[in-house]
Amino acid sequence: MQTPAEIAYRRCEPTEEMRAEIDAQLKRLEQFSDRITGCRVVVEGPETRHRNGVSYKVTLFIAMPERKDVAVGAHDRPQSEYPRVAIREAFDEAIRQVEEAEREMRGEVKQHVAEDHGRVTKFLAGENCGFIETPDGREVYFHRNAVLNGAFDRLAVGSEVRFVEEEGDKGAQASTARLVGKRHIV
Repeated sequence: MQTPAEIAYRRCEPTEEMRAEIDAQLKRLEQFSDRITGCRVVVEGPETRHRNGVSYKVTLFIAMPERKDVAVGAHDRPQSEYPRVAIREAFDEAIRQVEEAEREMRGEVKQHVAEDHGRVTKFLAGENCGFIETPDGREVYFHRNAVLNGAFDRLAVGSEVRFVEEEGDKGAQASTARLVGKRHIV
């Protein structure tokens, strides 16, 4: 970390156990990214004492370059009546988010392929395959194994499907195909 971590305690007195846990978690956090420029940790004790026990909340703000700041609040995970558990859970969530930010900055985030839209035009007799017609009039081959949720037997000529097209050995084919319900027909 380029600057020392800021640690604040609200409605609770810091104990040696809490301080040691935060120090250990900060060292652990630094192992996941050398790009972290700063970190602010806020440990909040309970507002009032309840019969069920007290709840500690931990909030983290982690500064990273390229506007990939990470914020972890009480809404990201359950609160805990044990401060060490609340601290550990907050840092676990922060580490997941830091790892994701690192992947994004390296350009390693998987891009989701947009699904195409079409209608089943024909089935090949005696085989577990058929063709989908795209809005521009092209035919795309599909096989039973590409149809999601076991919906192949529910397909009929004219069924509306969403599919992901890829280039196969013999031309365009659907790597996945999903039956679309009647409420989605355009």
